[in-house]
Amino acid sequence: MATVTATPRDMAAPRPMTREERKVILASSLGTIFEWYDFYLYGSLAAIIAVQFFSAFDPNTRNIFALLAFAAGFLVRPFGALVFGRIGDLVGRKYTFLVTILIMGASTFPVGLLPSYATIGWLAPVILIVLRMLQGLALGGEYGGAAVYVAEHAPQGRRGYYTSWIQTTATLGLLLSLMVILSLRVWLGEADFAAYGWRIPFLLSIFLLAISVWIRLQMQESPAFKKMKEEGTQSKAPLSEAFGQWKNAKVVIFALLGLVAGQAVVWYTGQFYALFFLQSILKVDLFTSNVLIAWSLILGTGGFIFFGSLSDRIGRKPIILGGCFVAALTYFPLFGLMTSTANPQLAKAIETVKVQVVADPASCGSVFDPVGIRSFTAPCDVARVALARSAITYSQVPAAAGSTAKVVVNGKDVAIDSAIPKSMAAFAAAAVEAGYPKAGDASIVKVNGFFSVFADAAALKLIGILTILVLFVTAVYGPIAAALVEFFPTRIRYTAMSLPYHIGNGWFGGFLPPTAFAMVAATGDIYFGLWYPIVIALATVVIGLLFVPETKDRDIFTYEGPASRRGFFVGAGAALSGRW
Repeated sequence: MATVTATPRDMAAPRPMTREERKVILASSLGTIFEWYDFYLYGSLAAIIAVQFFSAFDPNTRNIFALLAFAAGFLVRPFGALVFGRIGDLVGRKYTFLVTILIMGASTFPVGLLPSYATIGWLAPVILIVLRMLQGLALGGEYGGAAVYVAEHAPQGRRGYYTSWIQTTATLGLLLSLMVILSLRVWLGEADFAAYGWRIPFLLSIFLLAISVWIRLQMQESPAFKKMKEEGTQSKAPLSEAFGQWKNAKVVIFALLGLVAGQAVVWYTGQFYALFFLQSILKVDLFTSNVLIAWSLILGTGGFIFFGSLSDRIGRKPIILGGCFVAALTYFPLFGLMTSTANPQLAKAIETVKVQVVADPASCGSVFDPVGIRSFTAPCDVARVALARSAITYSQVPAAAGSTAKVVVNGKDVAIDSAIPKSMAAFAAAAVEAGYPKAGDASIVKVNGFFSVFADAAALKLIGILTILVLFVTAVYGPIAAALVEFFPTRIRYTAMSLPYHIGNGWFGGFLPPTAFAMVAATGDIYFGLWYPIVIALATVVIGLLFVPETKDRDIFTYEGPASRRGFFVGAGAALSGRW
């Protein structure tokens, strides 16, 4: 295959993709879709996996362990970025992300064959968590390799457009996993799907793996890496050069805080917290919420290409920071509109039903529990956690010192049981009597088929709201790959860009849903968790405006890093003028 070379700056006018460039994008994108599909299967099937592999525990505890196993994949992503980023800068882009895709396949397909806890006991969850961590490690190396590989093939002035195809892969991987799961649920029925059908999506991944590996084996190394290798300018120690030298390490820090952190929370709010909010807070059933999210992804995914291409003309920075700013300003009204549309009775109850936790402030501790492993015994804490898990909005009222805590619903006292599930049942019964909707209430939006949304006005309105959230995602995520690639010189590019991306998306973003819910539990306000993405997004806007330069016009073949551009940012004027 002929190697694609970068177009000189004076020849950067838009032109159609060549056949070889389309192959590069197809090879990188298809494999990355496969990796995201594998990664998201676990999250989509967490409830079933909890039953299969953590059945020794009570329902609440098993769900916590399932979520912790899911979080393990996010936790190790930055370590995968370090390991495979180093290999990518030493050995090459192509071979590194060929290895990552093989590891992803080798850690996903076995989940479909793994015996349950009832069959092999504690080995089942241990093996599952090991496989999950391997997935996270592989994904930590995959994204950086794909983004760098495509960017280093792209002509000057078109990197935003070319890499935006890679940016669609996370959303398409999520969409593919949802579509496979929804189709199997309808085909097999819920009982058979829960019994054995959930394994099929994992087993199907072997076909995606085979196709991806076959295509990638036909690709050649990126031209930028080949040029660097021929000139003998490779880094001998990319890790120490990228993070041990302050001139490069501070670029990593500002890339993380001034671009990626805000992008990550907007992404996870628009695609994952929105789904969590529908299911856990608004009590929309699993099938309906997945259908609504799937339609929003279908309608909004083209935004990645639009904003990626637009960033080639007006810059990466204004689009990413603008997306963070608009998202932060509109989250509260959009999620409020989501509540009144999906569950109007709940929206009314929040305004009309008065629920109070009356307790001695000294007897109330912190209920902040983002990883879900704490146990609560104080009546005040049990009450607040139980109300939050039941999606019942409450306020806390101080009582006399030494008094017994109690919950009051519209003036009626409700006893607090020491067991959270029993308290939840009691509080829910009292709340329903006072005006809250019960589970499965007819007022909660519900669809029975993928296309039946077109006959339901509320469902269509929700798809519109969710699509707006997805468009925010596309604005911040579409140009991010090009921006990160342009931040760093070729010799440490794979290593340096992968770490801020995976810390941002793996930690700031990946832990958003449990952290936001912990904030809801701690305050009794179903919208309070939105402050997490809002504060981080606004912080990114400020840091990005002051410390992050525009990079769209850099020639990544010749860019040597901040040291060659009179040092990194020293004053705000230098950054705002677009220079290091």
